[in-house]
Amino acid sequence: ATNVLLVAAAQQTLGMGKRKSHPRAICFHLAGEVLAVAWGLKPAVLYDCNSAGVLELQNYLGQLQGLGFLALGLHILEIGENSLIVNLKHVCEHLEQVLLGTIAVVDISSKHPHPSVCSLDRLQDLKALVTELIMHLHGLQRDLSVGVSHSRLHSTDWNLCTLFGILLGYPVSYTFHMNQGNDNCLALIPLRVFTARISSLLCQHQILLPLVSIRLVPKPYSKCLGEGSQNPI
Repeated sequence: ATNVLLVAAAQQTLGMGKRKSHPRAICFHLAGEVLAVAWGLKPAVLYDCNSAGVLELQNYLGQLQGLGFLALGLHILEIGENSLIVNLKHVCEHLEQVLLGTIAVVDISSKHPHPSVCSLDRLQDLKALVTELIMHLHGLQRDLSVGVSHSRLHSTDWNLCTLFGILLGYPVSYTFHMNQGNDNCLALIPLRVFTARISSLLCQHQILLPLVSIRLVPKPYSKCLGEGSQNPI
């Protein structure tokens, strides 16, 4: 059965012994994430289930390909100590759309009294980074006959919060000035979480494909903040 195959693929390749194997729910969730990427529903997924490395992820994706769930074209992109599974074709198309200004970037730097939407043209460092990513990923599309390819990028000066928001396909990405630490102007403001999902009937087994989950300032708070309030609510 499909559910047995998906669970076994994750537990055999990503587990670290029987006691530490992934629970069934995590296996299904991971399969849904990977399928969403493979089918072009989202550009990438960040693997954060455990400390499995590139080799383990390649073995996992290779098993899914061998079982007929995935086509060629998936790639493991290492950025710092993080591993993202991307669909090379779709992630390049997505990043090219980002350069055209299709997503909102919200500056939440602590120096601001409230969050503010800004265009990518005002964030030249981020725009240059997205351009660099496109060039890197385009070069990897020349040979998609390789099972699951892999590449690594160094991220010494990158704002990974913003970068991952863009790579994962969030319609809104937060950014902030790195030289101001981790503080931001959203402190103590409750955020509302919006999640989009679709379900797929795969071989008579329903799998939830999580598309995106983002946290936004609720309307009453955003209205107050827009009027210049500097006090946490």
